[in-house]
Parts: sequence; structure tokens; C-alpha cells
Amino acid sequence: MALTRSSNLIHSSFNTPWTPHPSATSLFSSGALKYSHTTSIPFPSVIHNHHHHHLHLQQYNYNLAGFSRRLFLPSVSGLWDAITGGNSPRDAAMAVRRGMMLFRQGDVAGSLVEFDRAIQLDPRQKAYLWQRGLSLYYLDRFDVGAEQFRFDVAQNPNDTEESIWCFLCEAQLYGLDEARKRFLEVGRDPRPVMREAYKMFKDGGDPEQLVAAFSNGRDADYFYASLYAGLYYEAQKDSNGAKRHLLAASQSPYAQRSDDYMASLAKVHCACRNWSS
Repeated sequence: MALTRSSNLIHSSFNTPWTPHPSATSLFSSGALKYSHTTSIPFPSVIHNHHHHHLHLQQYNYNLAGFSRRLFLPSVSGLWDAITGGNSPRDAAMAVRRGMMLFRQGDVAGSLVEFDRAIQLDPRQKAYLWQRGLSLYYLDRFDVGAEQFRFDVAQNPNDTEESIWCFLCEAQLYGLDEARKRFLEVGRDPRPVMREAYKMFKDGGDPEQLVAAFSNGRDADYFYASLYAGLYYEAQKDSNGAKRHLLAASQSPYAQRSDDYMASLAKVHCACRNWSS
């Protein structure tokens, strides 16, 4: 996930002596890094100062298995900005947030402009800018979208959904058989629904069975089963099956009340295809 990559990015930058920017000192002393349920990335509140002013982030083990990574915003650049005093990372993070807001509102082209601006301001953003790949898919730029998802999986080899989205892009480019040959294998997803979806895309399967298996479970599981069943049908060029399940996903209780980015994606998908009922 982006959480691990973000921590590694920060830690690798502390290998030489340095003097913290004043804003970083105030940030640390104020306890602003303390984890809460509303914090985008759970950085620890305790920072240890060792020889030559090296900083080492204390390791914490958070159980995030029950949460989709889509609920987290990329906020590492905000911390980096506080440490270095630079403006580009902060501006890049703001561009990502604007892009996400525009995508949620249905302005897919506008969202891509902001995501590309974020990369120009801070190239490190591309390592985890999965939102850009989603926008590229809906703009039919499947080659660049696949490239974005492959880059993301290379940085995070346990990302089930990016592997699937790479497949979706490449299925549009090369067809199902070739896309499956190029399928990116990743580690085990903690969510049962995504493990089953992953197997379906990787090896082939029945989308109806996926939905049936989770239709009486948690609202989030039903949503994700319906979402990926619809996307599987779209990869097969079956617009009727895709429409049925993506409308079900977008109108599900989870999609109606959740701030999950993928809940917005289901609605954007239907709007892009002009599906309303």
C-alpha cells in the first residue's frame, strides 16, 4: 500500500545530517502527527532524535485489514513539506485532492489535469497515484492507464485492485486472452471479496457467482462484488451485464453513504456510460 511506500520514502531521506525546518519543529511539538480516525496516514506521534539529528519513525502495527485503501488520501507530501520547508510537495498534494474532488463530481478530464499537475510538481506522487489510472481508463487512454497501474504495482506488489485495473485497461487494448497472459500477480488481499474477484480476473470465472457469494454479507462486500462483476462483464464486451451490476453497485446502501473513492467511481462509471436505470 501507499502507507508503506510513503514511510520508506521519508525514512530514506534521513541518511545525512540536516536541520529541521521550523514548521517541522512546530508540527512535531504540537502532536499534529498523532494518529486518529480522521488522519489520512497513521504516522506515529513519537519521534526519536539520534546522532547527527537522524530521525527514525517508531514502528507501529495498525490493523487496517477491514478498510479499503481507497479511504486514505495521499498525505505524505504534507509531512515532507513540513520537514523540508518546500512548497511543491504541498501544492502537489493539493492538486491530488482537487483531482479527486473533480472525479467525484464527474469531471474526469479535469481530474486528470490535476493529477498530471501533481506529478509535475512532485514526481514522487506517481508512485502511488492510482487515482490517475482510474481517470485514464474512463478517458479511454488505456495504454497510459495500464502503464500507471503497472508502475503502482511495481512499487506495491500487494495491491489487488491495481492488478485488476491493469487487466481492465489491457483487455481493452489486447483482448481478454492476451490481458490474462500479462496479468500482474500480487500478494494475498485481506478482504475475502477481493480475493475472489482477483481469482476471477486472473483465472476466469462467473461474475454471477461472485455476487451471489456476497449478496447476504456486509454492505461493503456486496458493493465490491457488484462493482467488479460489472467491470468483468465490461472486459468481456457484455454491456448488459456490466450495466446491471454497476447500477446495482452505484445504488447500493454502501455506495449511497460511504466516502470510499470507489463508491464514487461506480457512480461516475454509470454517468460516463449514460446509464441511469
